[in-house]
Amino acid sequence: MNAADALPPRLDPEDPDPLLEPGGLLDALGVAAVVLDAEGHIALWSPQAENLFGYTAAEALGHPAARLLVDEEHLDLVLSLFTEVMATGEPWAGVFPVRHKEAGTRLAEFRNMRLEDQRGNVYALGLASERATLQRMERDLALSLRLVSQSPIGLAVMDTDLRYVMVNPALERINGISAAEHIGHTVSEALPFLDGESIESAMREVLATGTPALDTFTVGRTPADPETDHAWSVSLHRLEGSGREKVIGLAVSVVDITEQHRAATAAARAQRRLAMIADATERIGTTLDLDRTARELADCLVPEFADIAAVDLLDSVLKFSSPARPPASGGALFRAVAVAAAAHPSFAERASEPAELTSRYESTRLVAQCVRSGRPTLIAHVRQQDLARIGRDRDVSALLEAAGTHSYMAIPLKARGTVLGALTLARTRNPLPFDHDDLMLAGELAARAAVSIDNARGYQQQSHAALSLQRHLLPHRPAKPPGLDIAYRYQPATTAGEVGGDWFDVIRLAGERSALVVGDVMGSGINAAASMGQLRTATRTLAGLGLAPADVLSHLDRIAAELDETLATCVYAEYDPHSGRCRIATAGHLPPVRCRPDERPQLLSLPTGAPLGVGGVPFEAADFDLTDGDELLLYTDGLVETRDEDIGTRLATLIDVLDQPRRSLEETCDLLLTRLRRHGDPDDVAVLIARTHPLPPADGS
Repeated sequence: MNAADALPPRLDPEDPDPLLEPGGLLDALGVAAVVLDAEGHIALWSPQAENLFGYTAAEALGHPAARLLVDEEHLDLVLSLFTEVMATGEPWAGVFPVRHKEAGTRLAEFRNMRLEDQRGNVYALGLASERATLQRMERDLALSLRLVSQSPIGLAVMDTDLRYVMVNPALERINGISAAEHIGHTVSEALPFLDGESIESAMREVLATGTPALDTFTVGRTPADPETDHAWSVSLHRLEGSGREKVIGLAVSVVDITEQHRAATAAARAQRRLAMIADATERIGTTLDLDRTARELADCLVPEFADIAAVDLLDSVLKFSSPARPPASGGALFRAVAVAAAAHPSFAERASEPAELTSRYESTRLVAQCVRSGRPTLIAHVRQQDLARIGRDRDVSALLEAAGTHSYMAIPLKARGTVLGALTLARTRNPLPFDHDDLMLAGELAARAAVSIDNARGYQQQSHAALSLQRHLLPHRPAKPPGLDIAYRYQPATTAGEVGGDWFDVIRLAGERSALVVGDVMGSGINAAASMGQLRTATRTLAGLGLAPADVLSHLDRIAAELDETLATCVYAEYDPHSGRCRIATAGHLPPVRCRPDERPQLLSLPTGAPLGVGGVPFEAADFDLTDGDELLLYTDGLVETRDEDIGTRLATLIDVLDQPRRSLEETCDLLLTRLRRHGDPDDVAVLIARTHPLPPADGS
C-alpha cells in the first residue's frame, strides 16, 4: 500500500456503538447542500449554502434557484441542465459561475442528482463547493502525496492503536520489508528486530500528551542490512482533527543518519585513541623498573580497551642475556611479567598465567608464533578451534570459553630490532570485536612500551653488573681484629640502577691495631663501583704503611681527584686494643656513634673535613677512649638520609634505635636496617659496628 491508498475503518462487531467520529475534510471543503423541488424552487438550504452564496435560509427558501443564483446570460443553460437531470435521472457535475449576494460572481463546483420520495415526487440535490477551495485542496493533496511517495525520509502514519495505516517507499527501503507487511501491524509485530517496547512506549506518550518527540536517536539492524548497525533519527507527531481534542493518529518520520553516526563514532573513537595514547605516554615508562613498566602497559589498556591484558617476556630477556626468537620447530620459555583484568572477577583472570610464572609456550601457540615472526596476530572472532591456540592447555582453553572470550590479539614487544616478548589482549565483556584500527593502536602502545622495557632492561642489566662488581670488591669475610667483635651489612638500593659506591673494610695493622673504614663514592652504577674498588684498595695499601688516619685521608683525597673527578666521603678509625685509644678522621662523612653500657648513645664530635677528591684540604683526627664493652658504629648516609625529614631528625632517630637494651651485634645491624630503611630508598647503605673486649693474656692462659 502506498501514500494514495486508504485503510477502510475497522468496526468492532462487539462494540454496541460502532459509529466512528467523522473527519474534518468536509468541514474544510465547506460543501453546501441545496434541495430543489420539481419546479426548481429551493426547498432545503444548508448553513454551508448560506456561507457559499451569502443568502440566509429565509432569503432563499421558496425562490427559484436559477434566478437567485445564476446570471441572466447563463439562465437558459442552467434550466436545460436542470430539466435533463430531472427527466433522465443522470447526475451532472461541473464548474459553474454563481452569484454571491454581496461578493459578486464566483466559481463553484457542483454535483447534481435527482431524488425521489415515497410518493413519487422528485427533487434535485445540489452539492456545491467553492472552486478555489477545491483547487487548493487538490494541490495540497497532490503535493503531499508526491512528497510522501518521493521523499528520501521514511514516513508512516499510525492509527490510535499504533498500527501502520500508511508507509512510504523510503520507509520500506529503510526497514527492509514491504508496505503490505507494515499495514495493520504494530512496530513490535512488523519490526521484531528493533526494541519495539520502548518505541511504542514513546509513541503512546506522544499520543497522550501531544508533545512531539523530535530527533530521537536509535541504533539497530534491519532485514535491509542485517549484518550492519544503522542509526536513525526518529520524530513523532500527534495527528489531530479540526479540534485539538480529536486525535486521529500519529505521524512518524525516520531519517537514516548512519553515515553521520559513523563519522561521529569514528571521531569520538579517534579522540579516545588520542586520549589513550596521551595517557599511555604519561603512564608508561615512568621509571627504569622493568616490572613496573610492564604493569603500566597492562593497566593502561584495561578496561577501556581490553578486558584482559598480559605482558609476557622471553625468559632470556629477564636473565639479561641476549634475547633470541624461538626456533621455528619449537616453543619458547616465557615469564608472565604483568597481568591486568577487568575490575569484576571472572574466569578470564584465572585463565591468564600468574605473574612471575615461567612457562614453555609450544610453537602452535599464538604467542610463540607472534614472537617468532615478529608480526602481530588478530583474531576478531574467536572460534572453538582458536581457543586451543590461545590457552596454554585444555583447562585454560575451557576457562577462556566459559569467560566468553570472543576477540583476541597478540602484539610483539619489539625494540631496536629485537623481540623482547608479547602483549596479549582479549575481550570478554566488551561486545565489540577487535579490528584493524585496534591492532594499530595496540601496536603503537606496545612499541612505546617495548622501548621503555628495553631501557629498563638495559638499566637493570647495568645495575646487576654494578651490584656484582660491588659485591666482588667488598670484603667477603673480614679478618677478626684483636680486641674487637665486628658485624657488618651491605644493602643495595631498592631502586634499580642505584647500586654503586658504598663500602666498608676492616684492616689489621701492626701491633695488633685495627683500622675500621666506611666510605661512600658519590654517584651510582658501574663507574661508582669501580671507583669504590680503587679507593678501597688504596686505603688498604696506605693503612699498611702505618700512616695516621688524617694522612691516609690526605693521600686518598689526591687519588680521588685523579679518578675522573671522583668525590667520596669516608670515615677512618684506628683502634689500639692495648691503650683503648681510637683515633678517627673523617672526609665529609656522617659522625660515628659510640655506645656505652648504661649510657645514651653519642654522636662523636669530629672535624668534618671535605669530601675526598676536592683536593688541597687538610684533614684532622680526634682521639677517643673505648673501654671494654663499648661499641662504635660507622655507616653511610643511605641509613639515615631521606627526602622528607631533615638529617638532624634522622640522626636523633638513629640514637633512639640504638638506645635500647644490649643485643648481639648481628641483631643490632638487622634492627638498624629494619627500623631506618624504607622500601624504595634510592641509595645503598653500608653498616659496620665493632664492640671492644679484653685481649687474651699474652701467654694464652
